[in-house]
Amino acid sequence: MTDPIWITLVSLAVTGLFMLGVPVFLVIAYWVIGCSIVLGMTFDNIGAALTYAFSNGFALLAMPLFILTGDLINKAGIARRLSDFAYACLGWLRGGLAMAAIGACGLFAAISGSNSATTATIGSMMHPEMVKGGYDTRFAAATAAAGGTVGIIIPPSIIFIVYGFLMNLPISDLFVAGIIPGVMMVAAMQFVCWILSRINGWGHIIAFDINRVLRTAFGAWLGFFAIGLVLWGIYTGKFSPTEAAAVTVGFCVIVGVVSRWLYPLVASGMDDEGRPRTYGASILVEGFRIRDLPSVTMRSAQITGILAPLIGISVVMQQILSLLGAQEAIGTWVSGLGGYWIVLAASMVIIFIAGMVLESLPVTIILAPILAPLAAANGMDPVHFAVIFLVGASIGFVTPPYGLNLYVASSVTGVPYMRLLRYALYYLAALLAVWIIVALAPPLTTILLPGS
Repeated sequence: MTDPIWITLVSLAVTGLFMLGVPVFLVIAYWVIGCSIVLGMTFDNIGAALTYAFSNGFALLAMPLFILTGDLINKAGIARRLSDFAYACLGWLRGGLAMAAIGACGLFAAISGSNSATTATIGSMMHPEMVKGGYDTRFAAATAAAGGTVGIIIPPSIIFIVYGFLMNLPISDLFVAGIIPGVMMVAAMQFVCWILSRINGWGHIIAFDINRVLRTAFGAWLGFFAIGLVLWGIYTGKFSPTEAAAVTVGFCVIVGVVSRWLYPLVASGMDDEGRPRTYGASILVEGFRIRDLPSVTMRSAQITGILAPLIGISVVMQQILSLLGAQEAIGTWVSGLGGYWIVLAASMVIIFIAGMVLESLPVTIILAPILAPLAAANGMDPVHFAVIFLVGASIGFVTPPYGLNLYVASSVTGVPYMRLLRYALYYLAALLAVWIIVALAPPLTTILLPGS
C-alpha cells in the first residue's frame, strides 16, 4: 500500500481510540508515531525535536521560568492578594468569586506571560475556594482553564514575541495591540460567570465596601509592582522576555522570603475585624523559607513535565505535516479564494482547526508565514491580523480535543478532562464572539498604537 493509504489507516485507527476514551495526548502521540513509521522517521526524532526546540527557541527557554514564577507568586501570597483585590471589586455580584478568578487571571497574565502558568496558579489557588463557596467543581475547573487563555494575549506575551520575530513586526506594537482584546476576553468570560451563576445560584454575595477595595489594593501592591517591573523592563529594552522571567523569579523569591516580616504591614488576608483570615482551621501564612524552594521548584517541574511532551509531539507533528505538503496546500487554497473577507474567514477557520490539535507555538510557526502574507496582500493591517491570529490560537487552549489549558486545569484540580468540557464550551462560545468582533473591528487593535 502507498503512504497516503497507510496514513489514512493510522488516522482512522487513532480516531477509533479516541472514541473508545483513550486520552487525547496519547491519541495524538500514537498518530505521530504511526506517521513517523510510515514516513521512515526514527523514534528518537521526537526527543531530538524536543531538545532542538528548547535549545534553539528562546521563547521556550522562558517557559519553565514563567511556570516557576507562577508557583512563587502563589507561594509568596502575591497571587492571593491580587485575587483578594479582584474579589473586593466584584464580590457584590452573583458569581463574584468566579469573576474574580477570571480577573486574577488577567492580572497574573501581566506578570507571567504564560497561559499554562496562569491556569496552574489561579486554578490551584481559586478552585478549592470556589468549591467551598458553592460552585460546581467542574465549572470552577473550567473557569481556571478559560481564564488562562488571556495569558498569551495580555502583555507581556511570549507568543507575541515569537510572532513578531517571525513576521518582522515591532513587538512593542503587538503588545499594545493586545491590550483591548485581552480586556474584552476577560470581560466576556466574566459575563459567562455571571450568567451561569445567576441561573444556578452559585456563590456568596458580599456588600461592596470601598474600604475593603482600598485595603486589598494596598495589600496587593507587591503584585502591581511585579507587573510594573515586567512591563517596564520589556518596554524600555532593559531585558528580554526570558530575562524578564528570570528577574521576576528573583523578585518573587525575595518577596517570598521576607513576606513573613512584611505580612503584618501588607497582608490583605484580614477579616473585617482586622484578624488574620482563616480558611478551614488553618491561618493563611504568607511567604516561604529558603528550604521550601526545592518543593516549589519540584511542583513547577511537574507542570513543565506535562507541557514538554505536548510541545515535543507538536513539533514532530509540524514536521510530518510539512512532509505531507499541508503547508503548501493551505497556501495555495487560501490564495485561490481571493477577497478581503473570504481570506479573513478562511484564515480564521484554519487557525481554529489547527488550534484544536496543536499548541499555539507550532500553530504560529506553521501557519503565520503562510497566512500573514496572504492577509497583507488582501489589504489587512499586519498588526491587526497578528492579534486576530493569536487570539484564535489562544482559543485553542480550551478547544477539544487538544485544549492544553484543559489538561493543566485537570492536573491541578483533579477534575477529569472530559468533565471539564461541559462548562468550558460556554467560555469557548464567549471567546469566539470576542474573536469575531476583534476581526471585524480593526480599531480595537490599532487605536492605542502610536500615531493612530
